[in-house]
Amino acid sequence: MTACRLLLLGPPGAGKGTQAERLVKKHRIPQISTGDMLREAVAAQTEIGLRAQSVMDRGDLVSDEIVIGVARERLSREDTRVGFILDGFPRTVDQARALDEMLESLGSKLDRCVVLVADEPAVIARLLNRAEIESRSDDNEATIRRRLRVYREQTEPLVEYYRARDVLAEVDGMGTIDEVEKRIGEALGA
Repeated sequence: MTACRLLLLGPPGAGKGTQAERLVKKHRIPQISTGDMLREAVAAQTEIGLRAQSVMDRGDLVSDEIVIGVARERLSREDTRVGFILDGFPRTVDQARALDEMLESLGSKLDRCVVLVADEPAVIARLLNRAEIESRSDDNEATIRRRLRVYREQTEPLVEYYRARDVLAEVDGMGTIDEVEKRIGEALGA
């Protein structure tokens, strides 16, 4: 694989988590998700982790400043030197700009942003099926539609942001897990 520092984008239910797991196993690079970063920073009782914990304890959303700070801490670790897979960060263009600055200060850059393109009705059906199988109350149709709207409004603009930086690879996220994995491999030149 020529690209080692990756960002996976796509709407909820597009298969990012599943494909990230496969990339981790195949390329032996860590998957870094926003939730994992926050939990690790809180557990480590870092300064930024303590700030995040107080916000989360109040039930509030963690600010960009905190998310970016936690990402900086995580991406500064030795295990990310050979590469990483970002999942869930950045979520906005402002966060993407901060990521670019952060990586530059670390002497690195994002190699590829892989966008899993998925049909919205199929994604809704996929998430409703997952909710039924896993008994997930957070995946009801109203919540799913709200999450998709937030994705379109806040995260989808990253597609153009990364296209302008010539690191975007759009991959059809519909099909079997193996088919999508093969398409991602082709997009990465693996």
